[in-house]
Amino acid sequence: MTMNKAPQTSIHSQRLHRRIEELAQIGKIGETGVCRLALSKEDRAGVELVMSWMEEAGMSARIDPFGNLIGVLQGRNPEAPVLMLGSHVDSQPYGGRFDGAIGVLGAIEAVQTMKENGFVPAMNIEAVAFCDEEGCRFNKGLFGARGMTGKLEEGELERADKNGITRRQALLAFGCDPAAFEGYTFEEGRIAAFLELHIEQGPVLEALGAPVGIVTGISGPLWWTVEMTGFAGHAGSVPMPMRRDALVGCAKVIVALDELARREPGAPTVGTVGSLTVFPDSRNIIPEKVSFTVDLRDIELGRRDERERELRSVIDKACAEHGLRYTIREDTNSEPRYCSEWLKDVLRSEAAALGLTPPELMSGPFHDSLTMSYVCDYGMIFVRCKDGISHNPEEYASPEDISLGAELLYRAALSIASGKGDG
Repeated sequence: MTMNKAPQTSIHSQRLHRRIEELAQIGKIGETGVCRLALSKEDRAGVELVMSWMEEAGMSARIDPFGNLIGVLQGRNPEAPVLMLGSHVDSQPYGGRFDGAIGVLGAIEAVQTMKENGFVPAMNIEAVAFCDEEGCRFNKGLFGARGMTGKLEEGELERADKNGITRRQALLAFGCDPAAFEGYTFEEGRIAAFLELHIEQGPVLEALGAPVGIVTGISGPLWWTVEMTGFAGHAGSVPMPMRRDALVGCAKVIVALDELARREPGAPTVGTVGSLTVFPDSRNIIPEKVSFTVDLRDIELGRRDERERELRSVIDKACAEHGLRYTIREDTNSEPRYCSEWLKDVLRSEAAALGLTPPELMSGPFHDSLTMSYVCDYGMIFVRCKDGISHNPEEYASPEDISLGAELLYRAALSIASGKGDG
């Protein structure tokens, strides 16, 4: 990354960082953490605050039936396909201040700067805070983006969180009407391009000494919920050969997944079991039932498919060995999606005008862009984060780096909305 001198920025950096800090107060945990679970009271309070900033920026704002917050800046031709900017403001239960938030607040800042400079875009610009990108509450992410683009699946509203609250109930409590889903149809071609600003959530940019990067594509995530069932018994009296211990079978799968993901040195394959429930959950009862999540990702679909086959074989073998029954529910299965060449060209060009030559890198985590890639061209800007830490209160990106990312977003949006960017 080359950077001759600190570039002159057009956006109002102090306003952007003040908003990041204000939003971080909603659902605050500890000194720097955030918990704004999708469709919670905290999420609603965050959305309402962000909506007020959209209106302050000169946009008309509304919440759609899927819980997405959408701000619209009118362009010269409201019938033309729109330029969409945004990300999400829901968080993990043990999250940080920047994940998703900088993309939404950076989008608002870009629009507000345009408005203050008297710029009228060629088409409408929409700034969006998508609902439930994270997926941690109902074990299925990208809900708002998939709802907006007509990609919801059967039974999604009946998915329940750990407290038994269904997504339908949570939407109603949030102020949305799931009945409105019936009459909704996504208008093909409505969106010309989607740009998303996001922290990297990994260590690559920091290792390269680069404040920002241009994303080339997003790895394809495979999410499962696996349930294994054995038979409960007294931990002191059932001999080892006679046991049907579901947790032992689960343990073998967890270790195998880790080994499968590590098998090819240098490959970007990652595998994680991040949630585990044991029944009856007692010290002196042999576990009868376990439910756990599997998260398997790779940028190369063939390699991911091979690891999936091997993992299924491991589960089958472990269950046969320990006398267990099992089910695998596929929650998410997405192929890798690559960023649009013309949008990468716009980002390269605008970065060069800032005196930057950003490195280009893949995204392991999924983002709202993954869903948007099926209906429009998309591009992403990554901002360096300290030690690559994310989904953790220690997540940190410097104000200077965030400002550079937001400035690049603003300039790219300005170029596209002027008719200079050509898709």
